[in-house]
Amino acid sequence: MSQIIRYFTCIILGLALGLSVTLSGQENAEQYHHRLSYPMLLDVIDTIETYYVKEVTQGELISAALDGIFNKLDPYSNFLNQQEFSNIRDANKGEYFGFGIEIAAEDGKITIITPFPRSPAEQAGIRAGDQIVKLNDKAVDPSQLDTLLKEIKHHSQNNLSINLALTHSNMNSVYEVTLVPSIISVQSVTANLYEEKIGYIRLASFQDNSTEEMIKQLTKWQSIGLEGLILDLRNNPGGLLDQAIKIADMFLAKGRIVSTEGRFFDANSDYFASPQSMLSSVPMIVLINKGSASASEVLAAALQENGRATLIGETSFGKGTVQSLIPTLIEGNAIKLTIAKYTTPKGHDINSKGVEPDIKLNPEAVTIGESMPIIDKNSIHGDIDRDYILDSAITWIKTKT
Repeated sequence: MSQIIRYFTCIILGLALGLSVTLSGQENAEQYHHRLSYPMLLDVIDTIETYYVKEVTQGELISAALDGIFNKLDPYSNFLNQQEFSNIRDANKGEYFGFGIEIAAEDGKITIITPFPRSPAEQAGIRAGDQIVKLNDKAVDPSQLDTLLKEIKHHSQNNLSINLALTHSNMNSVYEVTLVPSIISVQSVTANLYEEKIGYIRLASFQDNSTEEMIKQLTKWQSIGLEGLILDLRNNPGGLLDQAIKIADMFLAKGRIVSTEGRFFDANSDYFASPQSMLSSVPMIVLINKGSASASEVLAAALQENGRATLIGETSFGKGTVQSLIPTLIEGNAIKLTIAKYTTPKGHDINSKGVEPDIKLNPEAVTIGESMPIIDKNSIHGDIDRDYILDSAITWIKTKT
């Protein structure tokens, strides 16, 4: 069924490309478009439902038609049933039920964007950048990302475990894990104080209350005279774009934050910083890695290109598109649709490229010694669980002050 819909859609698109050739061509295209319009789709569904050799319900055919439509779009656009729509709204409040992994197709491979903090995926040792080789003992097809996601969602919604075979980035050995879905609560903002006057904020995702929580934390520190501020966006898969823009505005007194471009009027916007800012004189570091995606890349690029912060870590994931949740006429369902692409303050398109750090450090290659010139060797005690990227940021701030 989906092949039929895709076939018809291709015809429509092909005809649409020829609209400007001649008046005669336009009239012919309009005739064909009329013949292959919505009533035709209904007729096809009704015919198959009535005459096909095996019984296929109308609901199954409509579902297949929807699959065909979204197969024509990018991997981030899809139809959401009531449960999926509810899950996304819960996620914006910081609560998930599932395995705790964000997945995308990248360079012909199924790649983990990030494992959520304290999720079954993180606890099983899955890392950002890992590639899925098998799902439930079946080899995965990178061109069938939607099918993979549906199977994972099916297991999550029915409280069923999944078996994954994966490889770590730049490694050939395969490891296997079994994940059991669970409720995952993600606290958007967590904070700590290092060296008494170096503030550290971990921003795990962009949720409804992220800006509010960030303001609360920064306000607490305003009276102590911070010597530096570290904003950790590692393994932050994104979330609400408006929250990323507001947080960027919090640290910037001027300059463009991000630009968006789409086909309809409201998708085209330039966002600029307002004059008010917090901790404007405090040196700032932003930590990113390959698990930093979407809204976290907007924030990182805004702070970097406006000269407000130095970026340390790995090149980010590279998701330069904006999605919107559009409710359908049937209450409870929605369409998650890519409506725009965005560019950084200097006009860079980071989609599939990522944001480049100012100081590139690969955590897997970081060892004490010559590969860690930014860190004072005397300050390291050989703790294997130590966060050497964070140590690098602290040392950088100490040298600046």
